[in-house]
Amino acid sequence: MKRIIRFVLNKIPRQFLIRLSYWIRPLLVFFYRGDRYHDPIDGRSYRTFLPYGYQQQRPNVLAPGTLSLERHRLLWLYLQNETDFFSRPRRVLHFAPEQAFYKRFKKLAHLDYTTTDLNSPLADVKADICNLPFEDASFDFIFCNHVLEHIPDDLQAMRELYRILRPGGMGIFQIPQDLNREITFEDPSITDPKKRAEIFGQYDHVRIYGSDYFDKLRSVGFQVEEVDYTAQFTPAEIERYRLAPGEIIPVCTK
Repeated sequence: MKRIIRFVLNKIPRQFLIRLSYWIRPLLVFFYRGDRYHDPIDGRSYRTFLPYGYQQQRPNVLAPGTLSLERHRLLWLYLQNETDFFSRPRRVLHFAPEQAFYKRFKKLAHLDYTTTDLNSPLADVKADICNLPFEDASFDFIFCNHVLEHIPDDLQAMRELYRILRPGGMGIFQIPQDLNREITFEDPSITDPKKRAEIFGQYDHVRIYGSDYFDKLRSVGFQVEEVDYTAQFTPAEIERYRLAPGEIIPVCTK
C-alpha cells in the first residue's frame, strides 16, 4: 500500500487525484471499517488509517472516509471546540479547498463560501494568490492551508491575504513546518522536481518553513497566535484521532 500511494501521489496530477478519490473512498470506508481510530470530521471509526507521503511515508495518518490528514483533523477539532465558525454567518474564502472540508463547508447555510485556486476542479474562482481579484476587506474568514510553501513570492501572497481580510477577521494559514529550524530555508535555484522532493519534501514545494514563519506573517500586519492545540488532548485522544503532537495552528487576525 505504501508503494502504491507514493506512486499515485508523485505520478498523477492533483486535479485528477481529486476526481478519482470520489470513486475510491466508499471502497476504503468499507475495507478499513473498525473502531480503533476515529475521524472527527465524518464521525466514522476505522481499524487503521492509510499511510501518506510524497517522499517519507507516515504510517496510519490518512483517514479512509474523508482523506483527512493529521492537520485536517486538528483544524476541525479547533474550529468545532474553540470558535463559532459552525454557527456564525461569515463570508469565507478557501484557498485550494481540501476535500475533507469542501462539501461540509459548502453545505453550511450560514456561510457565504467561496473557493479559489489556479488548478483545483473545486475552485469557484481561478486566481493567482499573489494578485487576487477581490476587493480590500472582502472576507471575514480565510483558509489558506499548505499553499504558501508552493509560492515563490510568499511575502506578496501574505500581503494579499492581509489586504482582503476584513478588520476583526480571522485567517488560518497552516504550512508544513520544521520547528527545530529557526530560519526558513529556500533556494530559488532548485527547480528540478526530484531535487525539490529530496530537499523540501515534495516535488512542488519551494521552501522549508522554520519558526520564523509566524514573524513573517506579523511583518505584513497580522496578529498571530501560535496555537498548540494538541496540548488540549490526552495521549490516548491524540492516538485515537491520529494527530501530530506539537503541531502549531497559525491563527491570524486583523
